[in-house]
Amino acid sequence: MASPTASLADVARHAGVSLATASRALNDAYGVSTATRAKVLAAATELDYVASPDATRLASGATRRVAVVVPHIERWFFGQMVGGLERVLAAADLDVLLYHVGDEADRRDFLTRLPARRKVDAVIVVAFPVDEDERQRLELIGAAIIAAGGQSADYPYVCIDDYEAGSLAMRHLVDLGHRRIAMIGGLDPDQPGWPVVSGRSRAYDDTLKSVGVEPDPRLVHEVEWGPTNGAAAMHRILDANPDGPPTAVFVHSDELAFGALQALRHRGLRVPDDVSVVSIDDHPLAELLDLTTVAQDVAAQGAVAGQMVLSTLGDRPGALPSGVTAPVELRVRASTRHT
Repeated sequence: MASPTASLADVARHAGVSLATASRALNDAYGVSTATRAKVLAAATELDYVASPDATRLASGATRRVAVVVPHIERWFFGQMVGGLERVLAAADLDVLLYHVGDEADRRDFLTRLPARRKVDAVIVVAFPVDEDERQRLELIGAAIIAAGGQSADYPYVCIDDYEAGSLAMRHLVDLGHRRIAMIGGLDPDQPGWPVVSGRSRAYDDTLKSVGVEPDPRLVHEVEWGPTNGAAAMHRILDANPDGPPTAVFVHSDELAFGALQALRHRGLRVPDDVSVVSIDDHPLAELLDLTTVAQDVAAQGAVAGQMVLSTLGDRPGALPSGVTAPVELRVRASTRHT
Protein backbone atom coordinates (compact mmCIF):
# COMPACT_ATOMS: atom_id res chain seq x y z
CA MET A 1 0.00 0.00 0.00
CA ALA A 2 1.22 3.53 -0.78
CA SER A 3 2.67 5.43 2.14
CA PRO A 4 0.55 8.34 3.38
CA THR A 5 3.77 10.17 4.35
CA ALA A 6 5.62 9.95 1.04
CA SER A 7 8.07 12.81 0.52
CA LEU A 8 9.16 14.63 -2.59
CA ALA A 9 12.41 12.66 -2.40
CA ASP A 10 10.39 9.43 -2.47
CA VAL A 11 8.58 10.63 -5.59
CA ALA A 12 11.85 11.57 -7.28
CA ARG A 13 13.42 8.21 -6.41
CA HIS A 14 10.34 6.28 -7.60
CA ALA A 15 10.28 8.19 -10.90
CA GLY A 16 14.04 7.88 -11.38
CA VAL A 17 14.67 11.63 -11.58
CA SER A 18 16.46 14.23 -9.51
CA LEU A 19 14.76 16.03 -6.64
CA ALA A 20 14.89 19.30 -8.61
CA THR A 21 13.29 17.68 -11.67
CA ALA A 22 10.51 16.17 -9.55
CA SER A 23 9.80 19.57 -8.00
CA ARG A 24 9.70 21.30 -11.39
CA ALA A 25 7.43 18.60 -12.84
CA LEU A 26 4.92 18.86 -10.00
CA ASN A 27 4.85 22.64 -10.32
CA ASP A 28 4.54 22.67 -14.12
CA ALA A 29 7.81 24.57 -14.38
CA TYR A 30 9.74 24.93 -17.61
CA GLY A 31 12.52 22.56 -18.57
CA VAL A 32 10.69 19.26 -18.00
CA SER A 33 9.64 17.09 -20.93
CA THR A 34 6.07 15.88 -21.26
CA ALA A 35 7.17 12.26 -20.76
CA THR A 36 9.16 13.08 -17.61
CA ARG A 37 6.35 15.18 -16.16
CA ALA A 38 3.91 12.32 -16.76
CA LYS A 39 6.29 9.88 -15.07
CA VAL A 40 6.66 12.11 -12.01
CA LEU A 41 2.91 12.67 -11.73
CA ALA A 42 2.31 8.93 -12.01
CA ALA A 43 4.83 8.30 -9.23
CA ALA A 44 3.20 10.95 -7.03
CA THR A 45 -0.20 9.38 -7.59
CA GLU A 46 1.05 5.88 -6.89
CA LEU A 47 2.72 6.98 -3.65
CA ASP A 48 -0.28 9.12 -2.69
CA TYR A 49 2.06 12.09 -2.39
CA VAL A 50 0.59 15.43 -1.31
CA ALA A 51 2.72 18.57 -1.35
CA SER A 52 2.82 20.08 2.11
CA PRO A 53 0.74 23.28 2.31
CA ASP A 54 2.96 24.55 5.13
CA ALA A 55 6.13 23.92 3.14
CA THR A 56 4.67 25.55 0.07
CA ARG A 57 3.62 28.64 1.99
CA LEU A 58 6.97 28.89 3.74
CA ALA A 59 8.71 28.76 0.39
CA SER A 60 6.58 31.18 -1.53
CA GLY A 61 3.51 32.17 0.46
CA ALA A 62 -0.01 31.24 -0.51
CA THR A 63 -0.44 30.52 -4.19
CA ARG A 64 -3.17 33.16 -4.58
CA ARG A 65 -4.67 30.81 -7.15
CA VAL A 66 -8.14 29.33 -7.32
CA ALA A 67 -9.03 26.33 -9.48
CA VAL A 68 -12.42 26.51 -11.16
CA VAL A 69 -13.46 23.10 -12.46
CA VAL A 70 -16.25 22.94 -15.03
CA PRO A 71 -17.70 20.01 -17.01
CA HIS A 72 -18.75 22.25 -19.91
CA ILE A 73 -17.22 25.50 -21.11
CA GLU A 74 -19.43 26.18 -24.13
CA ARG A 75 -22.78 26.52 -22.35
CA TRP A 76 -24.28 29.83 -21.25
CA PHE A 77 -24.79 28.74 -17.62
CA PHE A 78 -21.13 27.89 -17.07
CA GLY A 79 -19.88 31.03 -18.79
CA GLN A 80 -22.09 33.19 -16.56
CA MET A 81 -20.98 31.35 -13.43
CA VAL A 82 -17.28 31.65 -14.23
CA GLY A 83 -17.66 35.30 -15.20
CA GLY A 84 -19.35 36.16 -11.91
CA LEU A 85 -16.80 34.48 -9.67
CA GLU A 86 -13.82 35.67 -11.72
CA ARG A 87 -14.80 39.30 -11.25
CA VAL A 88 -14.85 38.90 -7.47
CA LEU A 89 -11.58 36.95 -7.31
CA ALA A 90 -9.73 39.22 -9.74
CA ALA A 91 -10.72 42.25 -7.68
CA ALA A 92 -9.08 40.55 -4.69
CA ASP A 93 -5.91 39.86 -6.73
CA LEU A 94 -6.47 36.11 -6.94
CA ASP A 95 -5.72 34.26 -10.16
CA VAL A 96 -8.36 31.93 -11.59
CA LEU A 97 -7.19 28.69 -13.21
CA LEU A 98 -9.96 27.23 -15.38
CA TYR A 99 -10.00 23.45 -15.76
CA HIS A 100 -12.33 21.68 -18.17
CA VAL A 101 -13.20 18.14 -17.11
CA GLY A 102 -15.37 16.72 -19.83
CA ASP A 103 -16.61 13.52 -18.22
CA GLU A 104 -16.45 11.43 -15.06
CA ALA A 105 -13.07 9.90 -15.97
CA ASP A 106 -11.53 13.32 -16.68
CA ARG A 107 -12.85 14.65 -13.39
CA ARG A 108 -11.50 11.75 -11.36
CA ASP A 109 -8.10 12.02 -13.03
CA PHE A 110 -7.91 15.77 -12.39
CA LEU A 111 -9.01 15.61 -8.76
CA THR A 112 -6.57 12.75 -8.12
CA ARG A 113 -3.58 14.61 -9.54
CA LEU A 114 -4.29 18.09 -8.15
CA PRO A 115 -3.07 17.48 -4.56
CA ALA A 116 0.37 16.36 -5.79
CA ARG A 117 0.72 19.53 -7.84
CA ARG A 118 -0.33 21.76 -4.91
CA LYS A 119 -1.12 24.62 -7.23
CA VAL A 120 -4.12 26.27 -5.61
CA ASP A 121 -5.56 27.55 -2.35
CA ALA A 122 -9.17 26.80 -3.25
CA VAL A 123 -11.18 24.65 -5.64
CA ILE A 124 -14.59 25.66 -7.00
CA VAL A 125 -16.54 22.83 -8.62
CA VAL A 126 -19.31 24.03 -10.93
CA ALA A 127 -22.46 21.92 -11.22
CA PHE A 128 -21.06 18.43 -10.76
CA PRO A 129 -20.74 16.05 -7.82
CA VAL A 130 -17.57 15.24 -5.88
CA ASP A 131 -17.58 11.78 -4.33
CA GLU A 132 -16.21 10.98 -0.89
CA ASP A 133 -12.83 9.70 -2.10
CA GLU A 134 -12.33 12.81 -4.23
CA ARG A 135 -13.35 15.07 -1.37
CA GLN A 136 -10.88 13.45 1.01
CA ARG A 137 -8.14 13.70 -1.60
CA LEU A 138 -8.75 17.41 -2.08
CA GLU A 139 -8.94 18.11 1.63
CA LEU A 140 -5.46 16.64 2.07
CA ILE A 141 -4.03 19.81 0.56
CA GLY A 142 -5.92 22.06 2.96
CA ALA A 143 -7.61 23.93 0.12
CA ALA A 144 -11.09 25.33 0.44
CA ILE A 145 -13.74 23.51 -1.59
CA ILE A 146 -16.79 25.40 -2.83
CA ALA A 147 -19.68 24.03 -4.90
CA ALA A 148 -21.30 26.48 -7.33
CA GLY A 149 -24.51 25.63 -9.16
CA GLY A 150 -25.31 22.61 -7.03
CA GLN A 151 -24.85 21.16 -3.57
CA SER A 152 -22.21 18.50 -4.13
CA ALA A 153 -21.14 17.53 -0.62
CA ASP A 154 -20.77 18.73 2.95
CA TYR A 155 -18.93 21.94 2.14
CA PRO A 156 -20.08 25.46 1.24
CA TYR A 157 -22.30 25.77 -1.80
CA VAL A 158 -24.44 28.21 -3.74
CA CYS A 159 -27.30 27.14 -5.99
CA ILE A 160 -30.97 27.63 -6.66
CA ASP A 161 -33.69 25.37 -5.31
CA ASP A 162 -34.57 23.39 -8.45
CA TYR A 163 -37.79 22.15 -6.89
CA GLU A 164 -38.89 25.72 -6.15
CA ALA A 165 -38.03 26.82 -9.70
CA GLY A 166 -39.94 23.92 -11.21
CA SER A 167 -42.90 24.54 -8.93
CA LEU A 168 -43.10 28.20 -9.96
CA ALA A 169 -43.19 27.20 -13.62
CA MET A 170 -45.72 24.40 -13.17
CA ARG A 171 -47.97 26.37 -10.82
CA HIS A 172 -48.10 29.14 -13.42
CA LEU A 173 -49.38 26.64 -16.00
CA VAL A 174 -51.97 24.99 -13.79
CA ASP A 175 -53.21 28.40 -12.61
CA LEU A 176 -53.81 29.21 -16.29
CA GLY A 177 -56.02 26.13 -16.48
CA HIS A 178 -53.61 23.72 -18.14
CA ARG A 179 -53.84 20.08 -17.16
CA ARG A 180 -52.38 18.22 -20.14
CA ILE A 181 -48.83 19.42 -19.65
CA ALA A 182 -45.74 17.88 -21.24
CA MET A 183 -42.22 18.07 -19.82
CA ILE A 184 -38.86 18.19 -21.57
CA GLY A 185 -36.22 17.33 -19.00
CA GLY A 186 -32.48 17.93 -19.23
CA LEU A 187 -29.83 15.40 -18.27
CA ASP A 188 -26.06 15.23 -18.47
CA PRO A 189 -24.61 11.86 -19.57
CA ASP A 190 -21.21 12.93 -18.24
CA GLN A 191 -22.64 13.10 -14.70
CA PRO A 192 -24.65 9.84 -14.52
CA GLY A 193 -26.97 9.47 -11.57
CA TRP A 194 -26.64 13.08 -10.38
CA PRO A 195 -29.02 14.15 -9.22
CA VAL A 196 -30.89 10.90 -8.73
CA VAL A 197 -34.16 12.68 -9.50
CA SER A 198 -34.13 16.29 -10.64
CA GLY A 199 -35.95 18.72 -8.39
CA ARG A 200 -37.51 20.15 -11.54
CA SER A 201 -38.93 16.76 -12.45
CA ARG A 202 -40.26 16.21 -8.94
CA ALA A 203 -41.99 19.58 -9.11
CA TYR A 204 -43.65 18.55 -12.38
CA ASP A 205 -45.04 15.33 -10.89
CA ASP A 206 -46.10 16.89 -7.59
CA THR A 207 -47.84 19.89 -9.17
CA LEU A 208 -49.86 17.70 -11.52
CA LYS A 209 -50.88 15.39 -8.68
CA SER A 210 -51.89 18.40 -6.57
CA VAL A 211 -54.61 19.17 -9.15
CA GLY A 212 -55.69 15.55 -9.53
CA VAL A 213 -53.72 14.72 -12.69
CA GLU A 214 -51.57 11.59 -12.92
CA PRO A 215 -48.39 12.27 -14.96
CA ASP A 216 -48.57 10.67 -18.42
CA PRO A 217 -45.21 9.13 -19.50
CA ARG A 218 -46.11 9.82 -23.14
CA LEU A 219 -45.84 13.53 -22.35
CA VAL A 220 -42.36 13.33 -20.80
CA HIS A 221 -39.05 13.15 -22.61
CA GLU A 222 -35.54 13.66 -21.22
CA VAL A 223 -32.58 14.62 -23.39
CA GLU A 224 -29.10 16.10 -23.11
CA TRP A 225 -29.03 19.87 -22.68
CA GLY A 226 -29.10 22.01 -25.82
CA PRO A 227 -31.54 23.56 -28.33
CA THR A 228 -31.21 20.81 -30.93
CA ASN A 229 -32.08 18.16 -28.36
CA GLY A 230 -34.99 20.27 -27.13
CA ALA A 231 -36.41 20.32 -30.67
CA ALA A 232 -35.98 16.56 -31.01
CA ALA A 233 -37.74 15.97 -27.68
CA MET A 234 -40.66 18.18 -28.70
CA HIS A 235 -41.06 16.28 -31.97
CA ARG A 236 -41.04 12.96 -30.11
CA ILE A 237 -43.70 14.12 -27.67
CA LEU A 238 -45.91 15.26 -30.53
CA ASP A 239 -45.36 11.99 -32.40
CA ALA A 240 -46.27 9.99 -29.29
CA ASN A 241 -49.59 11.85 -28.98
CA PRO A 242 -51.28 11.64 -32.41
CA ASP A 243 -54.67 12.55 -30.92
CA GLY A 244 -53.46 16.06 -30.23
CA PRO A 245 -50.62 18.05 -28.68
CA PRO A 246 -50.43 18.95 -24.99
CA THR A 247 -51.84 22.35 -24.15
CA ALA A 248 -48.59 23.34 -22.43
CA VAL A 249 -44.96 22.30 -22.07
CA PHE A 250 -42.68 22.75 -19.07
CA VAL A 251 -39.03 22.73 -20.17
CA HIS A 252 -36.08 22.38 -17.80
CA SER A 253 -34.05 25.18 -19.37
CA ASP A 254 -34.41 28.06 -21.81
CA GLU A 255 -31.89 26.55 -24.22
CA LEU A 256 -33.98 23.38 -24.46
CA ALA A 257 -37.08 25.57 -24.82
CA PHE A 258 -35.59 27.40 -27.81
CA GLY A 259 -35.52 24.09 -29.65
CA ALA A 260 -39.04 23.23 -28.49
CA LEU A 261 -40.34 26.54 -29.86
CA GLN A 262 -38.77 25.82 -33.23
CA ALA A 263 -40.26 22.30 -33.33
CA LEU A 264 -43.74 23.60 -32.52
CA ARG A 265 -43.48 26.20 -35.26
CA HIS A 266 -42.32 23.60 -37.78
CA ARG A 267 -45.34 21.46 -36.89
CA GLY A 268 -47.71 24.35 -37.56
CA LEU A 269 -48.58 24.93 -33.89
CA ARG A 270 -48.85 28.46 -32.50
CA VAL A 271 -47.34 29.57 -29.21
CA PRO A 272 -49.21 30.29 -26.99
CA ASP A 273 -52.54 29.89 -28.85
CA ASP A 274 -52.12 26.13 -29.35
CA VAL A 275 -49.35 25.31 -26.86
CA SER A 276 -48.00 27.35 -23.95
CA VAL A 277 -44.29 27.06 -23.12
CA VAL A 278 -42.51 27.87 -19.85
CA SER A 279 -38.93 27.14 -18.84
CA ILE A 280 -36.15 28.05 -16.40
CA ASP A 281 -33.07 30.34 -16.51
CA ASP A 282 -33.90 33.68 -18.20
CA HIS A 283 -31.22 33.29 -20.84
CA PRO A 284 -30.62 36.62 -22.69
CA LEU A 285 -32.53 35.28 -25.71
CA ALA A 286 -35.58 34.44 -23.60
CA GLU A 287 -36.75 38.04 -23.52
CA LEU A 288 -36.18 38.47 -27.26
CA LEU A 289 -38.30 35.37 -27.92
CA ASP A 290 -41.01 36.42 -25.44
CA LEU A 291 -40.44 33.22 -23.47
CA THR A 292 -42.04 32.91 -20.05
CA THR A 293 -39.33 31.65 -17.71
CA VAL A 294 -38.24 31.30 -14.11
CA ALA A 295 -35.24 33.60 -13.81
CA GLN A 296 -32.05 32.85 -11.92
CA ASP A 297 -29.04 35.18 -11.73
CA VAL A 298 -26.19 32.82 -12.51
CA ALA A 299 -23.49 35.49 -12.49
CA ALA A 300 -24.62 36.54 -9.00
CA GLN A 301 -24.26 32.94 -7.85
CA GLY A 302 -20.72 32.95 -9.21
CA ALA A 303 -20.02 36.13 -7.25
CA VAL A 304 -21.28 34.47 -4.07
CA ALA A 305 -18.97 31.50 -4.71
CA GLY A 306 -16.08 33.93 -5.09
CA GLN A 307 -17.00 35.66 -1.83
CA MET A 308 -17.05 32.26 -0.10
CA VAL A 309 -13.49 31.69 -1.28
CA LEU A 310 -12.38 35.08 0.03
CA SER A 311 -14.02 34.38 3.39
CA THR A 312 -12.28 31.02 3.64
CA LEU A 313 -8.88 32.43 2.74
CA GLY A 314 -9.26 35.32 5.18
CA ASP A 315 -9.33 38.00 2.49
CA ARG A 316 -12.81 38.98 3.58
CA PRO A 317 -13.37 38.35 7.30
CA GLY A 318 -16.74 37.04 8.35
CA ALA A 319 -18.62 33.85 9.00
CA LEU A 320 -18.68 31.45 6.06
CA PRO A 321 -22.23 30.28 5.33
CA SER A 322 -22.75 26.56 4.99
CA GLY A 323 -24.88 27.15 1.94
CA VAL A 324 -26.66 29.85 -0.03
CA THR A 325 -29.90 29.26 -1.93
CA ALA A 326 -30.18 31.93 -4.59
CA PRO A 327 -33.59 33.45 -5.36
CA VAL A 328 -35.66 32.65 -8.44
CA GLU A 329 -38.48 34.67 -9.99
CA LEU A 330 -41.23 33.88 -12.50
CA ARG A 331 -41.16 36.25 -15.47
CA VAL A 332 -44.36 36.03 -17.46
CA ARG A 333 -44.08 36.85 -21.17
CA ALA A 334 -46.01 36.01 -24.31
CA SER A 335 -45.35 32.24 -24.54
CA THR A 336 -48.07 31.32 -22.01
CA ARG A 337 -51.81 32.00 -21.85
CA HIS A 338 -55.06 30.63 -20.41
CA THR A 339 -56.46 27.48 -21.96
